[in-house]
Amino acid sequence: MPAGGTDNPQVFCSHDRPDRMMAGRPAVIGRIERALAMTGSAVQAVDDGDAWAIPTPCPEWDARTTLNHLVGGMRIFTAELTGTGPGGRHHDDWLGTDPTGAYRAAAEADHAAWRHAAPTEADLAKATVRLGFGPVPGPLAALIHLTEVLVHGVDLAIAVNRTDLVDQQLCEGLLARMRQMDMDAFRQPGMFGPQEPAPESAPPHARLPAFLGRQV
Repeated sequence: MPAGGTDNPQVFCSHDRPDRMMAGRPAVIGRIERALAMTGSAVQAVDDGDAWAIPTPCPEWDARTTLNHLVGGMRIFTAELTGTGPGGRHHDDWLGTDPTGAYRAAAEADHAAWRHAAPTEADLAKATVRLGFGPVPGPLAALIHLTEVLVHGVDLAIAVNRTDLVDQQLCEGLLARMRQMDMDAFRQPGMFGPQEPAPESAPPHARLPAFLGRQV
């Protein structure tokens, strides 16, 4: 894994390592897989410390609430990509008594769904994913999903003081991409807040959440 990596990349999505990526696959799908693995390690770190009630940089959300939101979103994305039902609404309880197991199962399903729906750049370009605010072209949907998985993984890593688990290269790349976009439409309640200050000398895992409205 790039800088930040994970302690044990075999725990979640072990087949997502960059040196095993298939030629011709969309780069953003590879980044989603890396984010799933990174976030899986952060989830495991929270679980190891039994720290599910600890606050996160996501305002008013503890670690369990943050993970539940993420797993619900992953299940909904998987359902849209596969044409199946998600089995619940976004903020139902998706974690039960085993938050780590719930994340692991959702990550494996998410990983398989993206690989099936977008095996090539052409497939991704032709895809449409229906989200809560309407249909979204495949490339933008993948970017939105990458953002959810990566940023909430960073939230969890920061919460338990395990930023060594963060994939700094992924954070830097996503931040650069977002700075090229018109983010005003996404800065609204339930999405992202106004940009918070962060020095350019700060590590990517601090600058990315600050850009999206987190106080870190």
